[in-house]
Amino acid sequence: MEISNKLLCLFSSNITSDDDKYVIEVPKREIETGSIDPNETYRVALISAETAESEPEPERDEGVPSEPQPPVEAGEIRYVEIEDIGKQGDGIARVERGYVIIVPDSEIGERVKVEVTEVKSNFAVGEIIDEDI
Repeated sequence: MEISNKLLCLFSSNITSDDDKYVIEVPKREIETGSIDPNETYRVALISAETAESEPEPERDEGVPSEPQPPVEAGEIRYVEIEDIGKQGDGIARVERGYVIIVPDSEIGERVKVEVTEVKSNFAVGEIIDEDI
């Protein structure tokens, strides 16, 4: 099964009936980690739990690492909220899977547009290109 590079989060949920509509509940942690915003519109893909579990795993190329890859790429533009300040005074934003983007010259609570300038396995560095989004 191919998974888009634009995947923001992945979770399991039941569909419930609510009068004339059906509801998919999004876990609170997905909002709290900043992966998604409750005031935005998203495309949703549904995968049957039975189908997903019964599909054989694709064969891995020997050159493909088994560890998850960073959810950002150098040159990518992201909108992030600064959640914390690091030991050296740089802002810290978290995106998918809690992955950290370090944003120099930012403060807690700021929502900024950044360009990812450096990507490592456990963090990235982003440069502010627009403040107070």
